[in-house]
Amino acid sequence: MRDKLLLEVNSLTFPNLTKTIGELKLIDTLNIKDQTLDIILSTTSDDTYLTLKDLLEERYKSLYSTISITKKAQKKDMNYGNSTTPNNRAPYAKNVIAVTSGKGGVGKSTVCVNTAIALAQKGYSVGLLDADVYGPNVARLTKTENEKLKWDNQDKMIPAENFGIKIMSVAHTTPKMDTPLVWRSSVAVSALMQFLEDVAWGELDFLVIDMPPGTGDVQLTMAQELPISAAILVTTPQLISTDDVSRAIMMFKDIKVPMAGIVENMSYFIAPDTQKRYNIFGSGGGEEIAKKYNLNLLAQIPLNMQIREGSDLGLPPIALGSEELKKYYQEVVENMLKNIEFNID
Repeated sequence: MRDKLLLEVNSLTFPNLTKTIGELKLIDTLNIKDQTLDIILSTTSDDTYLTLKDLLEERYKSLYSTISITKKAQKKDMNYGNSTTPNNRAPYAKNVIAVTSGKGGVGKSTVCVNTAIALAQKGYSVGLLDADVYGPNVARLTKTENEKLKWDNQDKMIPAENFGIKIMSVAHTTPKMDTPLVWRSSVAVSALMQFLEDVAWGELDFLVIDMPPGTGDVQLTMAQELPISAAILVTTPQLISTDDVSRAIMMFKDIKVPMAGIVENMSYFIAPDTQKRYNIFGSGGGEEIAKKYNLNLLAQIPLNMQIREGSDLGLPPIALGSEELKKYYQEVVENMLKNIEFNID
């Protein structure tokens, strides 16, 4: 009876994921005595524990008079990194690039995806990690939104591939694109650590990370657990955006992460009929912030309908746009390579 129940429990799908409880190896022990069901879970996450506890208690409450679900005692891991001497959870990557912004809605993910592909077009092996777990856009931008998570023979997650890069996003793990991830930050960080360590990335010249906007747990943890080679900061010329990116700059200065420079996105708009230039979000904000903090201005990318349309369709401009559009992202990469001494052959 015990073995039959264990098999049944392990076959249950974890809520909002495509993997089963057994595949996630979340059951440490399961025992039945009289009318008591005793399960010990192999997890350190409070959120995972509570999710499974609710699921199992609801499913088996009519079969057992007592259900005891506890977490296995874990030895405390004291090997925490810090931003001065970070751990290296991605030893397979020669260089790690973090693309971030002070606020959302400035085109950070678009810049990130096109930068990663531009590096691949130069002959480098590139992985792209979507660390913006609450607003994952990389899957749509790379036309991999319909990809579902698969595992190899070593129980490693297999990244999606398109446009010459390897791609991993939390969007690949959810049943539908609109499935919300109602996670506390500790769970989000744990998921990202798994994406770093349990994905079959292979050997990479560059691991490019699309960070969430702002200055929070994910940014700090990534700086503590990875030797970040360079950060790219994306802003619009608007004062509100440059105010926010200033905070991100100061955070990276404080935690000693090198910064490749600033990308001013949605810099201006050229009317297609009159060719007249409009500074919709103001002008010079990116340049001013770069001068203020002694950083390089990597590129000024216009607000362009073809960029927007291609991005929505998962057709990145750097791969399928006009030569004029490609040059903006090529400029980001060329200037970044000039400004930072990367570990490349």
